[in-house]
Amino acid sequence: MEEKGKKTPRGADHTICRAAERRSMKKFIGNRQFYKMVLLVAVPIMIQNGITNFVGLLDNIMVGQVGTVQMSGVAIANNLIFVYNLCIFGAISGAGIFTAQFYGQGSHEGVRSTFRFKILICSLFLVLAVCIFVFGGNGLISLYLQGDGAAEDIGATFFYGRQYLHIMLLGFVPFTAVQVYSGTLRECGETFVPMLAGVAAVLVNLIFNYILIFGHFGAPEMGVAGAAWATVLSRFVECGITVCWTHLHAEKNPFIRHAWRSLRIPGALAGQIIRKGMPLMMNEAIWAAGMAVLLQCYSYRGLDVVAGQNISSTVSNVFNVVFMSLGSAVAIIVGQLLGAGKMEEAVDQDRKLIFFSVAVCLVMGSLMALAAPLFPRLYNTTASVRALASSFILIEALFMPVNSFIHASYFTLRSGGKTVVTFFFDCMYVWLCSIPAVFLLSHFTAMSIVPIYFTCKSLDLIKCGIGAVLLKRRVWVQNIVNG
Repeated sequence: MEEKGKKTPRGADHTICRAAERRSMKKFIGNRQFYKMVLLVAVPIMIQNGITNFVGLLDNIMVGQVGTVQMSGVAIANNLIFVYNLCIFGAISGAGIFTAQFYGQGSHEGVRSTFRFKILICSLFLVLAVCIFVFGGNGLISLYLQGDGAAEDIGATFFYGRQYLHIMLLGFVPFTAVQVYSGTLRECGETFVPMLAGVAAVLVNLIFNYILIFGHFGAPEMGVAGAAWATVLSRFVECGITVCWTHLHAEKNPFIRHAWRSLRIPGALAGQIIRKGMPLMMNEAIWAAGMAVLLQCYSYRGLDVVAGQNISSTVSNVFNVVFMSLGSAVAIIVGQLLGAGKMEEAVDQDRKLIFFSVAVCLVMGSLMALAAPLFPRLYNTTASVRALASSFILIEALFMPVNSFIHASYFTLRSGGKTVVTFFFDCMYVWLCSIPAVFLLSHFTAMSIVPIYFTCKSLDLIKCGIGAVLLKRRVWVQNIVNG
């Protein structure tokens, strides 16, 4: 028998510590099968979004070759369109949390009902958006032209922004249809076909950008209008592929059978989706509006800031595709586990998914920081715009792991139906914290735009802490489709 008070040998202490470390790391690092499953879900989404954003970068560079005012006009119009896009995303997501759990439960009728709900709510947003942009688009564009700049540059920026916006309205219908179909397919585990349709669309966009912007192969040189027409055409191509494949493969997509025979939805389910989904829909719309307001606050410092922000956001989107796609994987994987009643497994896989996302983004952020001085050189713009863009890209790179954690936390809360919590966590934080800070700094101080931008991003550290607390308390661990 070991004597009382006798010390454990140093080697034994070391062995115990290493064993404890291994147990601790197992909480955050999955096995090979786990990562295979995650990558099967995330990689197709990553490829689709990556190609889309990369072609968006090339598109942006092509427009940037035409001139700075053209690039700024397109940037302002795209910022307004972004609000509509996220409204649609919110509408899809509100019903999508039910789709993923119904699919995990094996209820095709439940999936069909959520698909119909998406059609109805997205159609409503479509009509509202077209009315707003047709009758109020000029006023919205003018809000971004309040800062410093030559009168002729401001006038040209307004003209190109309005031209681009009006043509892009024609693509709203196919874009909306694609989101309804692709969102449902992904929530049911089919990520390859949406990826394939997206790849085809971006290739069409890239080819016709080259032809129509610069007037190659006998086509007229259309500049900004050419970029808009190429995008509209690509959206019709993506819509055609996605919709046709879904209907032609009904055996793989049982929800689509008789989906259009009626748009009737069980009243109880519709009420449940509205109660759970409405905060999510409002969140996306209000958050997107908040991003538009933030850019408007930044634009108070001049047109150079608008151009620099446009370059920075386009480059950032290419790198951010990793944590954006892993966030979608969180929603799909965790949502299906919760729907199947596997609560502890959902918690375990969510923790590993978040750790994986943050770790990968440490690497991606480093690569992005190295690229910060290089990308702005591809644009036909001024030295001051390039310098601002480089600084904005560097700041985005620094905060990429933080953004990754916030994004994964948001999708975790959403997967469990905690939409009211996500509403306050996401959009209300922007409106109550970020926007007031940027508005005050840009309008009432002499601080230059780069420190203002850094300050705004630093405020996300508070949001990161809030997310960590909510995850630890497991407020999201619930099944929302059972009794």
